[in-house]
Amino acid sequence: MGLGELESAIMDVLWQSDEPLRVRDVLARLEPDRSPAYTTVMTVLDNLHTKGMVTRSRIGRGYSYRATRSREETAAELLRHVLRTSGDAEQVMLHFASSATEDESRILRRAARRTTARNRGNLPS
Repeated sequence: MGLGELESAIMDVLWQSDEPLRVRDVLARLEPDRSPAYTTVMTVLDNLHTKGMVTRSRIGRGYSYRATRSREETAAELLRHVLRTSGDAEQVMLHFASSATEDESRILRRAARRTTARNRGNLPS
């Protein structure tokens, strides 16, 4: 479920864009210290499409790509995957909460309040 280094860099490019990007656009926007081949970027985008991380639309002979979910939605799904595969989600959450920073604790409390309110029908999903 996790992303490799180049997959993460390509997803960062897509998340920063307001419009779908072609392979050459993604390649041009990667960090200067990265210099993968055009075909490597094309293969990674195809793999991300297979994983459901990006959608693609035909443009001439090629495709344009767009992230299917926001960075935040993707991170939340990765966290859910970790919890599902951890063996004991409750213990993982308890260990995380006990080591959380003050800011992380504040965020967790706010999320718990929102979830409780939503479950009671007081907030939209």
